[in-house]
Amino acid sequence: MAAEGSRVARIVARLSGSIAAGTLRAGERIASVRQAARDQGVSKNTMAEAYDRLVAAGCLEARRGSGFFVTSQPVVATPQAKPHLAEALDLVSLLREQGEAHYAVRPGDGRPPPAWMERSELAAHFRLPRQAAGEAPGQAHDYGSAWGYAPLRERLSLTLAERGIACPPDRLLLTQGANHALDLIIRQLVEPGDTVLVDDPGYYPLFAKLSLAKARIIGIPRGPEGPDLAALERVLAGCRPRALFTQSLAHNPTGGGLSLPVAHALLQAAERAGFLIVEDDAFADILPAALPRLAALDGLRRVLYVGTFSKTLSASLRVGFVAAPPGLAATLADLKLLTVVATSQYAERLVCGLIAAGHYRRHLARLQRRVAAATERAVADLSAIGLAARAPPGGGFYLWIELPGGVDEAALCRAAASESIFLAPGSVFRIEREGAVAALRCNVAHAADPRFLQFMRGQFGAR
Repeated sequence: MAAEGSRVARIVARLSGSIAAGTLRAGERIASVRQAARDQGVSKNTMAEAYDRLVAAGCLEARRGSGFFVTSQPVVATPQAKPHLAEALDLVSLLREQGEAHYAVRPGDGRPPPAWMERSELAAHFRLPRQAAGEAPGQAHDYGSAWGYAPLRERLSLTLAERGIACPPDRLLLTQGANHALDLIIRQLVEPGDTVLVDDPGYYPLFAKLSLAKARIIGIPRGPEGPDLAALERVLAGCRPRALFTQSLAHNPTGGGLSLPVAHALLQAAERAGFLIVEDDAFADILPAALPRLAALDGLRRVLYVGTFSKTLSASLRVGFVAAPPGLAATLADLKLLTVVATSQYAERLVCGLIAAGHYRRHLARLQRRVAAATERAVADLSAIGLAARAPPGGGFYLWIELPGGVDEAALCRAAASESIFLAPGSVFRIEREGAVAALRCNVAHAADPRFLQFMRGQFGAR
């Protein structure tokens, strides 16, 4: 029976992957149960079970007397996308129960009861919010659900609604910051050899993660209003990418934004070519809620939306999230269970308490004022030196400074390092470095340091 279930899961994974990748097109009739069983080398019952699962997942439509057809809006991913994940989860069913706690009597637990920690020294140091209604004593010290602290997910659902993103809490997975969210997504979506598109210049830790996954990475030039559409179409003419990873707003490193026309064109391209979009919105909390976001326009059907508190509250808290289509959200939660078990309830409860008490909103208002003032000053100071510095159209912390012709950015960074000044060379953020203009990413929060300005004047002031 277990082997039979594994065969069904493998067939479901193979077909759902072909649908998500666009190999099987919307409206296309697929092989009959009898023919598919022969092709796959399995029994008709196994094949019928696989088709039934795909119909239940929304990937296939059964038309009486005509057969099975790919749905007009196929689900982009299902919890059964990787059979080995399901098999691994069977091995850690005890671990899942220790996080979810469905049973009242728990002699099978692997740790002391949370109530034993109720009066520990930890409570005095963390100053966690009051125990929620119906919550068992000391529950903050337990593993918690792999999905993350439920009250914070509920508050995030309301926050996303303000941005036009309809996402119930059961489609929100809490993570250890945005990088953890990206790592889970890559583990689930990307197989060795898959083609993946990224912003160029773009977020360099993402490039490293994709390299570890042995993906084929193609950069799409990034402009002030989003990815270059003409370049995207040229790439799509020659390949079928698995996903596009992009940062729509307050782009790292260029500071660019996203226009509505570009956003609509990206979603249309994703629909035609059958790829997913992963939208990283790390600075959302200090940006206007009404700015264009792919997740809002798409309704989280083909877009996964990643956010974090690390950029706006504290990098040490490591609290982020991913909002995803229903089946994919559940699969990512299973991956999280397998890889890190659960995220820190201490950190998540602390963030939730700061939001509930209004502290976070007041902090954001101060942070927005600081960013605006620092950006204005940085643009003025760097322009006075003769560098082409412009306020970033998408907001955020970063200025992208293209350097005068003939400047060796590597040599410039070495010279700065010799004076204990850390610069971020543009080449680090690029996929295609050949022929690229020398540039620096400058964080406005540090641009007013007199030692930095003196160094830059010494390098460029006399030009």
